[in-house]
Amino acid sequence: MTKTDSNSQDDGEKYDTSSSSGSPPTRIKGDPHVENVLFVECGFGNDSHGQSSTKAAIRACRNAIEFNSIPSMNRLIPNGYDGLKLDVLLAVPPKYKDSLDLLQVQEVFPYGSIRFQVTDGGMIAPSGIAIEKLGDTNEDMVVVCVAVTVGY
Repeated sequence: MTKTDSNSQDDGEKYDTSSSSGSPPTRIKGDPHVENVLFVECGFGNDSHGQSSTKAAIRACRNAIEFNSIPSMNRLIPNGYDGLKLDVLLAVPPKYKDSLDLLQVQEVFPYGSIRFQVTDGGMIAPSGIAIEKLGDTNEDMVVVCVAVTVGY
C-alpha cells in the first residue's frame, strides 16, 4: 500500500485506483467518490494460512459482489459502465494493513472507477496451527470486512 502523505488519519486512508498508468494508488482527500448511491454490498474474506491481507481483501470483495446480477446497471448509470463509481471501504487488522496490495484487489471489479478507503478493523483469529509450507509465520488467520458502495 503506497501512501503519499506520512500523516495517516484515524478515520481511514483513501486511495484512488482510477488511473490506468499502473502506478500505485495515490492518497485522495476530499468528498466521497460516489454522489448518487444505488446500493451497498457487504462481504468478508479471510486468509487462514499465510497471513495475507491482500488475499483476505480479495475474498471479501468477491464475497460482496459475486452473488448479484443487475442487468439494468448499464441503463441506470449515466454513461453506462464507464460512469460507474465504486467506494470500497476495507476494514483490515492494523497489524496487516501495510502489506495490503490495492492494485491486486482492484482486479476483482470488472468495471468502474474505484476509490478505496482502508481503515483499522477486521479480525485476527487463531487458525490453530502454523504450516510453514503454506507461508505461515504464525497462527494468525487474517479476516477483512468490506462495504462496496455502488453508484455514479
